[in-house]
Amino acid sequence: MMVNRLKDATSPYLLQHAENPVAWWEWEPAAFEEARRRNVPVLLSVGYAACHWCHVMAHESFEDQDTAAYLNQHFVSVKVDREERPDVDAVYMDATTSMTGQGGWPMTCVLDHDGNPFFAGTYFPDQPRHGQPSFMQVLQALVDAWDNKAEDVQRVSAKLREHLSRSSAMAVGTITDETLGRAVTLLEREYDGVNGGFGTFPKFPPTMVLEFLRRRDAKPMLTRTLSLMARGGIYDQLGGGFARYSVDAAWRVPHFEKMLYDNAQLLGLYARYGGPLGDRVARETADFMLRELLTPEGGLASALDADSEGVEGKFYVWTTAELDDTLGAEDGAWAAHALSVTEAGTFEHGASVLQRLEEPDDLARHARVRSRLLAARDARVRPARDDKVVAAWNGLAISGLCDAGLGLGEPAYVDAAVTAGELLWRVHLVDGRLRRVSRAGVVGTPAGVLEDHGCVASGFLSLAQATGDAVWLSRATVLLDQAVERFRADDGGFFDTAADAEVLVARPRDPSDNASPSGLSSMVHGLVAAHALTGEGRYRQVAEEALATVAALAEQAPRFAGWSLSAAQTLVSGGPLEVAVVGPVGEARTALAARARRHPGAVVIEADGPRDDVPLLSGRTPIDGRPAAYVCRGFVCERPVTAVEELDGALSR
Repeated sequence: MMVNRLKDATSPYLLQHAENPVAWWEWEPAAFEEARRRNVPVLLSVGYAACHWCHVMAHESFEDQDTAAYLNQHFVSVKVDREERPDVDAVYMDATTSMTGQGGWPMTCVLDHDGNPFFAGTYFPDQPRHGQPSFMQVLQALVDAWDNKAEDVQRVSAKLREHLSRSSAMAVGTITDETLGRAVTLLEREYDGVNGGFGTFPKFPPTMVLEFLRRRDAKPMLTRTLSLMARGGIYDQLGGGFARYSVDAAWRVPHFEKMLYDNAQLLGLYARYGGPLGDRVARETADFMLRELLTPEGGLASALDADSEGVEGKFYVWTTAELDDTLGAEDGAWAAHALSVTEAGTFEHGASVLQRLEEPDDLARHARVRSRLLAARDARVRPARDDKVVAAWNGLAISGLCDAGLGLGEPAYVDAAVTAGELLWRVHLVDGRLRRVSRAGVVGTPAGVLEDHGCVASGFLSLAQATGDAVWLSRATVLLDQAVERFRADDGGFFDTAADAEVLVARPRDPSDNASPSGLSSMVHGLVAAHALTGEGRYRQVAEEALATVAALAEQAPRFAGWSLSAAQTLVSGGPLEVAVVGPVGEARTALAARARRHPGAVVIEADGPRDDVPLLSGRTPIDGRPAAYVCRGFVCERPVTAVEELDGALSR
């Protein structure tokens, strides 16, 4: 009897497959026990809800009765949401890239009964195409190998296990100012001077690298990239928010899925960058996140799909005729010029992706047009939403919302961040341990990995700074202390899974940043901020020792170490600056705090007066009843200042 065991899953991605004729299992020991009992291999399929090619392969193969029958007869099939189990994804992606030279999703691996892979690939079509075998042909060849070439299977799996289990110790070095300068030089070589960003295409927002450049004061690469991303099609010119990546070098045509982790980080970056561009994009992106990603429980959903009505990008693109129908001929023609909509189209089927290549000649008219087009678009069939709440990405969102709320003077953004933080603490902490995901207020079983601890702790520290509430400092240090105890490696770095986590064929450890910060770099940022607020030297020591394990990565591949480089820049330059602003609430205090927050990497907290529950505030008093700013480095403070002009001088020393 065929039983699909996904109907009670937390993951929307797994639920998308709950009606497949494939007898799917979740990742669990019982699946491997079943494979051993039947003496069949395990087929592991890994993807995520917003993945376009995952949907294609599901429709072509996993919904096909004949393919499903073959899978059910010859395999135990296991479906994994990579966002829910990044540990499983990391191990088998390593195997996939080792075997094929490339990776991606959907990821398709075949394993023995101990979880050792002996075959790996990504998408396979339902029919032979472009020199690629069909999925059924692949399955038949694998069954033949399992049944008739057992020694070959064992040899390949043993070799891969050896590769996956190789020593994970990192070479320890030192990140100096010279290291950081060489990183900038290497980035300049890879920089696209025409379009901004790095490399050719597909082109992903290099958010963490841009924050490093902001802290390093490397303005040309930073400014041009931020401007051109915000003007291109990768940015939703109507609704705000960024797509995952651009398929071309000029940010013109996106892959339309919208991910929380991208938007959370870009929200914070644009808010910290400020100015007319930064403020506009930050406000529009925050509004998008709270309008389209906020869950009823107060968390933020993981992603919006690229497709609607089975067509990629259909929700977002426009033809000139659609503009005319919505706006009338006169405004339609004006909008077509302002938003780069052409008769031939810049995308597919005569449709165009909206862009804002030049500033509108009439901002008020642009706002009216944008509002009317957004209202018309809201009547279209919306892309599906992956509404699971991922701890790490909500931590990033909390930090981004705090940056935007403080930078733009929008308390509602900070309030939303507080609500998300309360959800994480109330729902995701189970028996004192952090869980990775929840959905509809129900926590899932996967344990939190290192990035969950680092990003959530950093988010809580952002809340401590934004609200002055010491409870967030306390909660952050609980998570940081746990992570140091359970994830730390002997060389001073970190593993991505805890010492007491489920044992996989290898214990994943990847310090490189990808679309979101690595567990290590997120921990470093949290540890640095915790040291600034508490004065506890152990946090800084652990941060510095962790950074030492990525010195080679920072030197050789700075594009994949942006968040570590950002923290290193702050530490190497003697920071972070610690700024306590105390005094009565009002314009004077707000002005001092706002100026302090513009200093890259600064840790800033406000209060009415001295507080012992936040050590940075201990003994800090207003001056003659007026708000005062105490600028400190390593808890050694300069004399307090009461004027913004004086604070400028203190910050620049």
